[in-house]
Amino acid sequence: MRTTLDLDDRLLARARKVAREQGTTLTALIEQALAAALAKGPRRTERFKLSWTPVSGRYLGGVDVADRNALYDVMGEE
Repeated sequence: MRTTLDLDDRLLARARKVAREQGTTLTALIEQALAAALAKGPRRTERFKLSWTPVSGRYLGGVDVADRNALYDVMGEE
């Protein structure tokens, strides 16, 4: 497939040089670079940090947490 890209002149010159050094075409080099960039997935700049906020409450004895409707009934009484 053909497409047109606007590339920085210096970047294009470097890419052509690398392609020559590797004995490949500019197209193949760009395809490899694009495939590698897409394979990595989204980049995260910082690690996710889970913040834990304790909440005061009281024990609701006798609630079966596996029974969703019973749990909602007890929670609705608040």
